[in-house]
Amino acid sequence: MDVILNGNKINSNSSIVNITTIVVLTNGEIMNKLITRAEDRGKSYFGWLDSKHTFSFGQYQDFSKMGFGLLRVINDDIVAAGEGFGTHPHANMEIVSIPLFGNLAHKDSTGREEVIKTGDVQIMSAGSGLTHSEYNYSKEEEVHFLQIWVRPKELNIKPRYEQKSFDLKDRLNTLQVVVAPDNENAVWINQDAWFSQIHLQNNTFTYQLYKPSNGVYVFVISGSVEIDGETLNKRDGIEINETESFELSSKDAEVLFIEIPMK
Repeated sequence: MDVILNGNKINSNSSIVNITTIVVLTNGEIMNKLITRAEDRGKSYFGWLDSKHTFSFGQYQDFSKMGFGLLRVINDDIVAAGEGFGTHPHANMEIVSIPLFGNLAHKDSTGREEVIKTGDVQIMSAGSGLTHSEYNYSKEEEVHFLQIWVRPKELNIKPRYEQKSFDLKDRLNTLQVVVAPDNENAVWINQDAWFSQIHLQNNTFTYQLYKPSNGVYVFVISGSVEIDGETLNKRDGIEINETESFELSSKDAEVLFIEIPMK
C-alpha cells in the first residue's frame, strides 16, 4: 500500500529520506525544518565530473526536491584536472560559485576571464542571457566547488559578474556575509538573499534572519553541528523557515547559510 507523507509517496519497500518536522520553540514560535542527508542527495558521475545534487538537476530528477523557496540548485562538484564545463547558456538566474579546494577558471560572453580561488566567491547574474564556461584551472589536481542557483528578483537585467576574496580567519566564530543585496563587502545579488559563512569552534551561534518571511538553507561544509536537537554532519543540509532566529553549536564545523525568499 502506498502512503503519502509530506508530499512523498512511500511503500513497504521505501525508506523515508526527508521528513518535515514542525517544532514549537520555547517562545511559542513555530519553526519548520527539513533535513537532507549527504548520502541521500542525487548523484551524477561522468569520469571527469563527480557531482552531488541537493535538488533536482540534470539527469537527477525528483519532483519532491525542486528547490527551497527561490533557491533552485545546490551542486557539490568535483572536477578532474584540466577538465570542465564547456560554453553553455544561462538566463534569469543568480549563479554563485564557491571553491572549497583548488582553482576554477571562468570565461563568459560579457568579456570576463577570471580564476576563482579558494576563499573567493563569484556571482554571475545571467539576466537577459549570456554564455560561459568553467574549467579546472589546474592540470594536476582536481577542483572542488559549490555552485548555487537562486531565482532572480528582477527579470532580464543586464548580465553582470562579480568576484571577491574573503579572509577565512574573519569567519572564525563570526558570521561572514559573502553574498548580499545591501552589503558593499559582499558580492551583490539580484534578490533579497544573503549567503554567509562561519567556522564555528567550541561555540554556539544564533542566526538572526534578515527578513522574517525568508527561509534559510543551512549546509554543513565540514564537521558537524547541532541545530535544535538535530545533528548534521559533513554535507548534510537543513531547510528552516517560519522562524526569526535559530541556534546552532559545534566543536568544529564550517557552515554555509543561504537565506532566501520563500516565494
